[in-house]
Parts: sequence; structure tokens; C-alpha cells
Amino acid sequence: MLDPGIFLAALGITLLEISEAAAVALALYAEGGSRAFFYVGLGVAVVLIITFIVGNAIALLPQRLIYIIAAFLLLYFGLRLTRSARRAVLNSRKKVKYGTEKLEKGLFYTGFSVGAVEAFEAAIVLVVLIPINYTSTLLGLFTGLIIVIVGTALLRAQVRKIKQANMKVAVSSLLLSFSAFWFLEASNISVSDLYLIPLFVIFFVSVYLFANRK
Repeated sequence: MLDPGIFLAALGITLLEISEAAAVALALYAEGGSRAFFYVGLGVAVVLIITFIVGNAIALLPQRLIYIIAAFLLLYFGLRLTRSARRAVLNSRKKVKYGTEKLEKGLFYTGFSVGAVEAFEAAIVLVVLIPINYTSTLLGLFTGLIIVIVGTALLRAQVRKIKQANMKVAVSSLLLSFSAFWFLEASNISVSDLYLIPLFVIFFVSVYLFANRK
């Protein structure tokens, strides 16, 4: 029997966490194409499948270690893309065509890490709901995933219209924001996901000024 409360709880946590992973996938799309969605989706799928197979055991994983590893990875690739954004601006000023960089490994690690960590955060709540009503939890999860996937598909067409240099500024700012956020989480500092907004603004302004300096 469907439990509306469990369904809405599963739906809410899925929309909250997986939409953040989708935002990173959209940002990475300009850099890596459809592979970005695959890598992020792979990270999400691996964690969620384990969650529903193993159940409460997912909650025993060292959350702090996962945050630290993911934060370092995003810091590294965020800084790397910041330098790439600077080079893209310089080449645009010289009217030199800026080629595609070989960032396949970085794209995979970044996409997979974001997908896995965001799914892990959702899983912590889902494992509490599963024993109460498995069917309602599963339906809430799948409904949330469908909403996120459809919304991401609708926005994807707009991403390619953004200039490459500006897109790299946005991507690096997003990665650095998640990195800082997860470092705080790993330090046992409780912060709301809403802090990602001011963090992104701060990093975006900083990276933009760095990339466009004379």
C-alpha cells in the first residue's frame, strides 16, 4: 500500500540531492558532451543500487572519508578548469581557435564523484524510509529521478549556446563550491545546502576576475 508521507519524503530528498548532481552534469556537458551525463549518472546509479540491495549497511560507510576524497578531487579539477578558463580568455582575445583539451580522466572522476556523493546523501535518508515502506520509497525515488532527468534534458540545449570561456568559469566555480561545501561537511560543520548559492557566487566572481584580468 502506498504511504503518501514516505513517498513525498523519498521524492523530496531525491529532488534535492540528485538535482545538484544534474547541475554539475549540465555544467560539464559543455566540456565533455554526453559523457558528462553518463559519468554523473553512473555515480548515482552505483550508490542507489547498492542502497536498495544492501539496505541499512550503506549507512555504515565512512561518510567523512567520502566527503574528503570527493572534495580533494573537485578542488583539483576546479583549479585545473580555472587555469583553462584563463587560457580560453587569452586565446579569444588573440582570436585563436581554442581546441578541446584532453580531460577525459578528469571528467570521469569529477562526474562520478559528484553523482556518487549526492546519491550517498540521498541514500542516508532513503535507508531510513525503506524498512517503513519499501514500495513507497522506491516510487518516490523513481518519480524524483524522472523529474530531474526531464528537467535536465530540457535545459541541455541551452548550455551549448554559452561561450566556452564563460562556461569554464561557471564549471570551475561550481566544482570549487562543492569542494568547499564537502570540506565543511567532513569537518563536522553542519551547513545547509543553501550555502552552495553564496559559495558559488563568491567563486564565480573570483574565477571570472582571474580569467579576465588584463
